[in-house]
Amino acid sequence: MNLQQAADTKVTANSLEIRGISKAFGRFPALKDVSLQARDKEFLALLGPSGSGKTTLLRVLAGLETADAGEVRFDDEDFLAVPVRQRRVGMVFQHYALFRHMTVAQNIAFGLSVRRRAERPSKSEISDRVADLLTLVQLEGLDKRFPSQLSGGQRQRVALARALAIEPRMLLLDEPFGALDAQVRRDLRRWLRELHDRAGVTTVFVTHDQEEALDLADRVAILKDGELVQLGAPNELYEAPATPFVYDFLGAACRLPGEVAGGKLTVADWTIGAPAGSPEGPVEVFFRPNEVDFASEDSPGLIAQVRGASVRGPLMRLDCLVAGVPMELEAHGRRAPAGVTPGATVRVKPVRPKVYAAG
Repeated sequence: MNLQQAADTKVTANSLEIRGISKAFGRFPALKDVSLQARDKEFLALLGPSGSGKTTLLRVLAGLETADAGEVRFDDEDFLAVPVRQRRVGMVFQHYALFRHMTVAQNIAFGLSVRRRAERPSKSEISDRVADLLTLVQLEGLDKRFPSQLSGGQRQRVALARALAIEPRMLLLDEPFGALDAQVRRDLRRWLRELHDRAGVTTVFVTHDQEEALDLADRVAILKDGELVQLGAPNELYEAPATPFVYDFLGAACRLPGEVAGGKLTVADWTIGAPAGSPEGPVEVFFRPNEVDFASEDSPGLIAQVRGASVRGPLMRLDCLVAGVPMELEAHGRRAPAGVTPGATVRVKPVRPKVYAAG
């Protein structure tokens, strides 16, 4: 049975449940009572800025850090009580961590070849596994090369193959594309998602790149200052961010102060019906720079002075002063809407404003 057949026939449930995990380094709390779940064979992204705790949580799962409190259950067993060697976790780091003196094949086989004799596959079995993995990661014919003879993207594929060689129950990826340029990152994103689906393992992926997380993951856990802020499907998070932080973190955002009273939202001199669920009183109003309509100065909307315009690919970016606040708005196409030219005064109407209590 080859690697693909094994992945297709494996039916063991490998759901991951993290309950109340806390971890401090001295007086710095890296994780604060974090609880979340990854479903069987799910691709879960841990997303957040530097210092949010995402890598610390991954290292706890890998056994590289010890939690101060909480538990982790995987396949309904106490995962943190399992010795690290027996957890069968494959981990891939940002900087590959390949052995420079070993060939591609030797790097991939390393985790198998260092097992205790009673658990070690035969040389022929290891050779077959390496061949299957080279095909899986699309590196056939490169088995005798050394890491220095590979591109960055190829090295990361070798690192992933090495992690998969031990037939992991869980795959942990710590910013695996962080050292690669933008185009290679985009290419490898698509490939990694396909690889995950074919290998059929529960995958936890750490990144600070919002686009990467939203493109790749089945669900995304957003962390901030060691706490879980929101967990959900990518589209759910983008369409219904729970907090101003999540809204701002998941894409370009424009923000204005406002007031909600009697079901009406007032921003500067513009009043509309408040979106459903809006809190009463002082609020912050968020909207995306590409989700606005432009109209003439005598139309409803927020007063905006257009200070400049520039074309970047299919988008026109407009430098505006909206209700007195500098903003860069976007219009699709190489031409701005009628009347929206540098020096003009127009009205801007956010299409889908999101309202949060001011704080």
